Amino acid sequence: MENFIFQNPTKLVFGKGQIAKLSELIPTNVNLMITFGGGSVKRNDVYRQVVEALDGREFIEFWGIEANPHVETLRKAIALGKEEKIDFLLAVGGGSVLDGTKLIAAGIAMEDEAWDIVLKGYAKKQIPFASVLTVPATGSEMNGGSVISRAETNEKFAFFGNNPQFSILDPEVCYTLSEHQVACGLSDAFTHVLEQYITTTGQSRLMDRWAEGILQSVVEIAPLLKKDPKNYDLNADYMLCATLALNDMIRMGITQDWTTHMIGHELTALHGTTHGHSLAIVMPAAMSVLRRQKNEKLLQYGERVFGITEGSENERVQKAIEATETFYRSLGLTTRLSEEGIGDETIEMITKRFNERGVAFGEKGNVTGDVAREILMACK
Repeated sequence: MENFIFQNPTKLVFGKGQIAKLSELIPTNVNLMITFGGGSVKRNDVYRQVVEALDGREFIEFWGIEANPHVETLRKAIALGKEEKIDFLLAVGGGSVLDGTKLIAAGIAMEDEAWDIVLKGYAKKQIPFASVLTVPATGSEMNGGSVISRAETNEKFAFFGNNPQFSILDPEVCYTLSEHQVACGLSDAFTHVLEQYITTTGQSRLMDRWAEGILQSVVEIAPLLKKDPKNYDLNADYMLCATLALNDMIRMGITQDWTTHMIGHELTALHGTTHGHSLAIVMPAAMSVLRRQKNEKLLQYGERVFGITEGSENERVQKAIEATETFYRSLGLTTRLSEEGIGDETIEMITKRFNERGVAFGEKGNVTGDVAREILMACK
């Protein structure tokens, strides 16, 4: 894949060697803070490339943003940012570093307490921020969403705000990712598309075809990446699939679900389950429990993505659900709660939380706490 630049409103700076463009992309008159995770960027050479690209610039560093960013950690970054009068942030890492940086950007710009910003669901103000992405998965590099955890209460919620001003995506940084990281990233991208696609038929031919194209691409490249993890073109497709899966391109004017994500967030909050893995556990069960209302779209999905054309409607729907679970398992991920040692206590806790919050997820707003319990029981 050739290098290109796309803006939506994030400027997407894509391709090998593009980290060197940082000196052009970040204004020279800003007080810059760079945010990082646990240190993998020093092992995979990204840190060196960033520092070299910013040679001669002054900046401060904040390290330690977790894989599921904790508000407790981000409060420290906000305090540091205010003390140093930071007015531009650069996130260097995976989606969690960028998610955390989005809250830091809001916390510096606003007087509100960090967790209150999350609970309100929207940041009214943020200082400018951008990213160098190292782990394709969340799509956070080209959208305004962010998911934050609170360790002291085992909670995890999303909030929304601005997009990054720009994001640099170099497929070569994927070469050092573990097989599990790639599996979870592919699962995340695949499920992002399903949440926007497995709803109602007849809404938009174009949205359907774009979504199906991403789904088919992920299914095709997954086994190839296992065999050849340092193939540039495969990693380029992987990286771009993850970005396009959640940059608003495939959901213009259509209904969306997000049931699987909301349940998955609870599994992560309560058990630390990797986000993409939690989705692989929940999605096939959500399809099964909600199969009646999703019947027509499941038939279309089965035929167009997995080539399922034989059998009765019920048989084809069942085959589509089974093919989905088989795909997740082919990545090396488990798809059952029991395989992860998660039992009835967690199911009842999530049900209680959802009922207390009065949730109504799904494209029809009919996934209550009790329906979520059905889904969790279906993936035991």
